[in-house]
Amino acid sequence: MAEEKPLDFAGEIVDFDAGHGEAATVEMDDYSKSLAQAKAKSVKLVDAITGAVLKKKDAIHFDDMRPALADFVRQKHPGLRSDDYISRKVVDDYRGQYIAELLRDERGELSNLEDEVVESLKSHDTLAENIEEDYEEHRSLGDRVADVVATFGGSWTFIISFCLFLAVWMGINLALGEKSAFDVYPFILLNLILSTIAALQAPIIMMSQRRQESKDRLRALNDYKVNLKAELEIRHLHEKVDHLLNRQWERLTEIQQIQIEMMLEQAKAANRALKMSKAQKTKTNALKNLFSTTPKTHDSDE
Repeated sequence: MAEEKPLDFAGEIVDFDAGHGEAATVEMDDYSKSLAQAKAKSVKLVDAITGAVLKKKDAIHFDDMRPALADFVRQKHPGLRSDDYISRKVVDDYRGQYIAELLRDERGELSNLEDEVVESLKSHDTLAENIEEDYEEHRSLGDRVADVVATFGGSWTFIISFCLFLAVWMGINLALGEKSAFDVYPFILLNLILSTIAALQAPIIMMSQRRQESKDRLRALNDYKVNLKAELEIRHLHEKVDHLLNRQWERLTEIQQIQIEMMLEQAKAANRALKMSKAQKTKTNALKNLFSTTPKTHDSDE
């Protein structure tokens, strides 16, 4: 006669063979995974805002967005649910609108520079520029000559060469004497040349300095744009990291709760199995005692 398997309190047959139980669990896990993968492949991801069909790489789960950005999008579309999907392009557009509104609240009306920074954040473009190359492309021939003259006039090469020129000029005229010299003492021609050079050199240096100021202004504007974008990107990263930490903490707490429940269920199952095993042993011992006492009673009756 086949041995009956004990029943648990729910009326189901409990198999106390650990090997069969683990194999069944593995088979059920594999089946569940394959079923989930099949469902994931068959389900189409649709943009909850535009209604367009999305690829998996272009879809962003609404619950994975930063809370501040998610609240901003929900203000525009109150019907969004936490399990909806949105395309990356739409998220980038709303991120740009959110940053523009954030800057407008902090700084007032946005300038053209700040609008450019917002557009670069939306399109993920780089704002850093090489000011030297841009400055070189827009310089005219006169600008180049002025820069060369200003550079040479402010160097030790100019000072030393000019001192040598003066010494040679005065030495030659002094050596030739008053009758043969082309510029006798007190060197009136030399003074005229020096005055002309000084009169021409001063405005040339001022023009070069003015262009240097404009180049410094371009560099400062570029630094401002880069710093503003870096500040916004850092703020965005801080919010994203905080959001990820909160999500991971919630998931870890949920996993810990599930593990505790599984341990409690296993402990209850082990207690039930132990009680039923004891009951089975008690029943077996009772039957053994019954069969062992029956022949003695029969012999005493004879």
